[in-house]
Amino acid sequence: MATPGFRPTHVVPQHGLSAWETPDPERPTVALDALLPVQLVERRGDWGHVLCANGWSAWVDARCLVAVPQDPPTAGTGPLARTADPRPLLARVERALAGYRAAAEELAAGGLDGEGFHARTHGVRVGIVVDGESVWLYDTEHERWVYADGARMSTYAPDDTPHARAEPGHAPTQVVTPDGP
Repeated sequence: MATPGFRPTHVVPQHGLSAWETPDPERPTVALDALLPVQLVERRGDWGHVLCANGWSAWVDARCLVAVPQDPPTAGTGPLARTADPRPLLARVERALAGYRAAAEELAAGGLDGEGFHARTHGVRVGIVVDGESVWLYDTEHERWVYADGARMSTYAPDDTPHARAEPGHAPTQVVTPDGP
C-alpha cells in the first residue's frame, strides 16, 4: 500500500542500489530493487534520503538515481528552465583533450621523450562518447559520468561511494521537494 501523498521523483537504476540506514557507509541496510520508484526527500552531498511507496526510507548514492520526468508545464508558465548546462563541461573536455593532443604530437615529432610525455599527461582524465544527439561526458571535477541530451545533463555513473562535500564534521542538508531541485 502506498503512503498517502507519495509522488516518485526518481527510480532506482536497473541494477538495483545499495542503501544505508544513515548517510554512513558503515551502516548498510537492505539494497533497493531495480526500477523501484522512490521520492528523494533530502540531499547531503552525494547522499540522498529516499522514501519508498510503503513508507520505508533509506539513504542512497543520489548520483545513481534516475530522475522521473516531470509533467510538462501548463501554458503561460514561462520558458522551460534548463538544468546543468553541458557546455562548460564540454569546454573542459575540449581543453583537456587539446592538451593531451599537443603532448602526443610533440612526442611523435621527437620534441618530447616518454618521461616528459608522462609528466605532461599525468593526471589528465578525459572521457566522451557521442551517439547522435546524446553525449556521455566524464566530469573530472565531480568524478562521475554524465549524460546530456544537448540541453541538460544528469549523472549517469559516479566513480566512488557517496560522500558529503563540505567542511569536516558538517554535511550541508538540502531538502528536496517534488517540484524543487
